[in-house]
Amino acid sequence: MRYLILISFLFFSCSPLQKYESTVEKWEDEVKKLEDLNKKETYSNQAILFIGSSSIRRWNSIKEDLSHFEPIKRGYGGARYSDLIHFTERLVSPHNVKAVAIFVANDITGGTKDLSPKEVLNLAKFIVKKIRKSHENTPIFFIETTPTSKRWKVWNKISKANDLIKDFTSKKRDLFYINTRSYYIKSNGMPNDELFTEDKLHLNRAGYKIWGKIIKENFDKNLDIKN
Repeated sequence: MRYLILISFLFFSCSPLQKYESTVEKWEDEVKKLEDLNKKETYSNQAILFIGSSSIRRWNSIKEDLSHFEPIKRGYGGARYSDLIHFTERLVSPHNVKAVAIFVANDITGGTKDLSPKEVLNLAKFIVKKIRKSHENTPIFFIETTPTSKRWKVWNKISKANDLIKDFTSKKRDLFYINTRSYYIKSNGMPNDELFTEDKLHLNRAGYKIWGKIIKENFDKNLDIKN
């Protein structure tokens, strides 16, 4: 009985870093490329650091869409919370910024390795904890995972994960949640494919323009940016 208790303790006290360690190697080269950008790019301490998945990486109009804000892009294609937890400190700690924005959308896709909404929440909490090591009071914005036709069959689970993260941020100082779902769903309750590329997953130019407007309004409301 004592051995069973010990095994249970070791399992449930296991760090998320250990549990998802096997997901790391795939993205190492991508993260190194992002780290190399730190040697080439310059920015002020009023900049906003964006980390997460391909919607960040592909946002080529980000400076235009966010106008008076100064964005730093550090997203990589296919990012999940389950691998981002390993890279958060490397992507965030080198930067002296006004805020950090996070968009991750690949932990629940309808695949066999999907996480539960509660697991997604726990990983989001862990990422906040890691950011706080170097940015104790920096505002952190979680951008809601967008409803898409590509992953509509699991939207109920994605939506649940969104709601859990939103509830978490509402109870913490310097944490914010950016709601976007209503802008990407038509009156018939289905995703608006006109705002996405042909893969029905990634935003097109019109989709990014709306995204930028929503995000910028949230920054305007919650950040005191010195121009």
